[in-house]
Amino acid sequence: MAPDKVVREKVRSLTDLPNIGKTAAADLRRLGFSTPEQIAGQDPHDMYERLCVLTGARQDPCVLDVFTSITDFLLGNPPRPWWDFSAIRKSQAGRP
Repeated sequence: MAPDKVVREKVRSLTDLPNIGKTAAADLRRLGFSTPEQIAGQDPHDMYERLCVLTGARQDPCVLDVFTSITDFLLGNPPRPWWDFSAIRKSQAGRP
């Protein structure tokens, strides 16, 4: 869902999360998540690495930004576009 349309109190399904559409929700289900609550407290870098292993391919680094955006939101922060997290990722040495 587009971050500007997210209403925290109405988040019930994976696609209610900021930046999560059908494809990203399928990735999250592949990781074993079926509800937003299950993602709370997860490490987005670990999620990204697990997805790479499960798919047998290096995922686009923007997927990490999406995972970071949802874990940040689930910590209680406002919903933000995934690209807000790109600069942070790029500044971290050794990260994709």
